[in-house]
Amino acid sequence: MTGAGQGESLAVALEREHREIDGGIEEFATGLAAGDPGSTPLVRAMDALRRHIYLEEEFIFPPLAQGGMVMPIMVMKREHGEIWDAMDELDRLLADGADPDKTVGACRDLLGRLDRHNAKEEPVIYPQADATLTAAAAAELHEFLATGRMPEGWVCEKAAG
Repeated sequence: MTGAGQGESLAVALEREHREIDGGIEEFATGLAAGDPGSTPLVRAMDALRRHIYLEEEFIFPPLAQGGMVMPIMVMKREHGEIWDAMDELDRLLADGADPDKTVGACRDLLGRLDRHNAKEEPVIYPQADATLTAAAAAELHEFLATGRMPEGWVCEKAAG
């Protein structure tokens, strides 16, 4: 996934990651439905999605919650857990060589979850991140977007797994 430039807003960079992640899942599902079982686009997208959830929960959500957005952040974290669990299920389906129709269905389910989640996150959370994060915190997040890696073994707070 591409990194954010220091000159663009965090909202623009994070929304771009959403589109790239969705595109990778869609590419895999379309290919699988057409008989191409290559999982590279899905694996790449899910790695990026896990990293994306990490950066939101570690860099964005704490200062926004401290600034008064406790309920919206609680909703976002709950949905992150549901999304994480859906990714874990997709991992299981891939590992088990599940029926392609079942795997495509799981991809469509994940895409639907992401669409509903992003429809709230993009207009509510991301503008607040641009407005609330200090210059130092925004610079740190831009740097992470460009080069950062999620710590090995990190799991989002609300995942069932």
